[in-house]
Amino acid sequence: MWLPIPADEIEGLPAPSDSGLNYLLWDGGPDFPADPADCAFYAVPYMKGLEVAVRPLAAMTSVRVVQTLSAGIDHVQPGIGSLPAGVRLCNAKGVHEASTAELTLALILAALRGIPGFVHGQDKEEWRSGFYPALADKSVLIVGYGSIGAAIEDRLAPFECARVARVARSARATERGEVRALTDLPALLPGADVVILSTPLTEQTKGLVNAGFLARMKDGALLVNVARGPVVDTKALLAEVERGRLTAALDVTDPEPLPAGHPLWHAPGVLISPHVGGSTSAFMPRAKRLLAGQLTRFAAGEPVLNVVLTTGE
Repeated sequence: MWLPIPADEIEGLPAPSDSGLNYLLWDGGPDFPADPADCAFYAVPYMKGLEVAVRPLAAMTSVRVVQTLSAGIDHVQPGIGSLPAGVRLCNAKGVHEASTAELTLALILAALRGIPGFVHGQDKEEWRSGFYPALADKSVLIVGYGSIGAAIEDRLAPFECARVARVARSARATERGEVRALTDLPALLPGADVVILSTPLTEQTKGLVNAGFLARMKDGALLVNVARGPVVDTKALLAEVERGRLTAALDVTDPEPLPAGHPLWHAPGVLISPHVGGSTSAFMPRAKRLLAGQLTRFAAGEPVLNVVLTTGE
């Protein structure tokens, strides 16, 4: 069992003496802890990038579970084709929802209420009073209504939004209301004051927010991206914010990390955070609980949770 966290720091792991599981630590270093061919459960190092995530996969001929500690799986998918059939790829549902939803609301409120300008004003000892947009009475569109999208809506509830629309890959009904299909976006975008991106990165969503998508957004609307950078066409977004028609709050960018000198850094109306949606004090306890739960099921021969795909199917 390859884990990116020391096994003695994870409460609730099956004891090696009882389960026969052998825990090895690998957090993406240059040397593997053992022969990858002997690994049965691979927990992918967190936030170490695609090269690290996929490095051992081709040699993992005995692996049965690949467990990410992120909500997205795009950083491991390029290596999935090298795995034997029957391997279950699991994501970290339940780990990141609260933290990512918190940051989403923070970005929305900061962007609408002018917080970055207040910070700059404090640096210059300037009293920048005036009227600023509120989230109250705004129409919000959530693009990507999985567990993170639903957590975002939970936190929007007290803010008295005029309405919240939901979009996912396919239409369905939820307790909060209808979820529309991605094909309905052209009709929904013109009515949204705030558009939140919380969709996974797939072939269908890569470049989803292109010039046509942005052109359908209403004048003065705010785009919030807590999904993945390549969901947005950066060049198209720059064209809109530089002429002042739209604003944006971005926790993820394309490219990422955003290099020095990139025009997004100083584009008007753009607020940037450095991909910290899930990187909070809530991450480690939840990640440890996830690993303990998954390995307990694995040791008992029970189905693991959060299976996104199974190779060969």
